[in-house]
Amino acid sequence: MSDLLWDEVAYFFDPEEMGPLPDVRVPDASVEDWQGVLDVVGASGWKYEYSEGGVVMSLPRAAAVLSRPEDAECALLRVWPVPDVLAVFRIDAAAEIDFDVDVRELQGQEWLDVFCGFLKAIGQRLAKPVLMDPQGKYGNPVLGFDVEADRVVLLVEPPIM
Repeated sequence: MSDLLWDEVAYFFDPEEMGPLPDVRVPDASVEDWQGVLDVVGASGWKYEYSEGGVVMSLPRAAAVLSRPEDAECALLRVWPVPDVLAVFRIDAAAEIDFDVDVRELQGQEWLDVFCGFLKAIGQRLAKPVLMDPQGKYGNPVLGFDVEADRVVLLVEPPIM
């Protein structure tokens, strides 16, 4: 059963209305939470690629990445839960886990289910909410993984069109 129905949430995946790259985040994170993300990615069977400054490397421990000097090359973790859906994590601060997805890759119920499953896997592993804010509207989540409900839920109602 789907957490969300496409017809009810399509507005939030419209790149013209919400921007093509919403911000997805886990607030109030820690080094241990980042390690949880790395662990779930490594154990999931998802394709992934970790790089620093464009150089592909093996997946490190979160503590090693987050203890690098502030002027170190950008650490990126690209994750493909399925071949046509990419999430890009920028590992630069322990306090918040954030990543981008391209809503143009998430059109229709099948792709929405993949996205919800991805959020759910991270949220369950961390036992924390995973929130999606419209591009450029940080702090105004429209949907996310709810720990108590153990599913992805709408946090605001879409406007009536």
